[in-house]
Amino acid sequence: MNDATGPAEPVPAPSPGAAPVVAFRDVSISFAGPPVLDDITFSVAPGETRILLGPAGVGKSVLLKLANGLLRPDEGTIDLFGQDISQMPEQRLFPLRIRTGMVFQESALFDSLSVRDNVGYQLIQEHVANDEIDRRVREALTFVGLAETFDLFPPSLSGGMKRRVAIARALIRQPELLLYDSPTGGLDPITSTTIMELIVKQRDVYRTPSLLVTHRLQDAFILCTHEYSTEYGCMIPYPKGESHPNTTFLMLEEGRLIFDGSLKELIHSENPFVREFLE
Repeated sequence: MNDATGPAEPVPAPSPGAAPVVAFRDVSISFAGPPVLDDITFSVAPGETRILLGPAGVGKSVLLKLANGLLRPDEGTIDLFGQDISQMPEQRLFPLRIRTGMVFQESALFDSLSVRDNVGYQLIQEHVANDEIDRRVREALTFVGLAETFDLFPPSLSGGMKRRVAIARALIRQPELLLYDSPTGGLDPITSTTIMELIVKQRDVYRTPSLLVTHRLQDAFILCTHEYSTEYGCMIPYPKGESHPNTTFLMLEEGRLIFDGSLKELIHSENPFVREFLE
């Protein structure tokens, strides 16, 4: 982790044709009823951000839980960092989950632990030296603009601050994949924009591949149409008509993947479900 304006040197772009970080192949899952996800196939490549867009109840959060082995598919395979996790034993999943950062919809902080201990929780469990934990936690909090909260407790924080602490916790191990479950859910528009700016910053400074679930078009469009400027220390819009080349969209309808493509392709889609959602 580096200072708030990003690393001293740019992170190298991913090599063309590199193996996917996570890949779903013909994945289906149900819970004593109709399929929640039905024959889903897609992947997230190194340096790529995928936005899983759609209304509540279409299986977006279930898909995220499948991505790091919290759920197992009924059919199909899921590769995480090149390993098939579809039926992998729980103990073998732990090292792969450590390489994955997840931001939960409701932040999922421990109220009885300080911000320092929440952000550094995994490092504490691994018995990392306290000085090293302090250093890495301070760097993560500086990245999300909350260095002053180090000794505070979650009940004293606003909803937006809790969400930023959750992002710092996800970044503490410099993950190789980030999963965001509706990171602005329940927040006001101004706070939501602050959270999205952090996600843009993480994407453009560290180029960590990401899968982000949201039902908010504004969030999705911000992520796709803005880039983070280390010169100005904030996100700035792309010129009109341009968008981030490695940020693309997925959409689900009744458990099936009905769209996989760019912002331009999304806007011009003739699919009735996509059209209705966009309008």
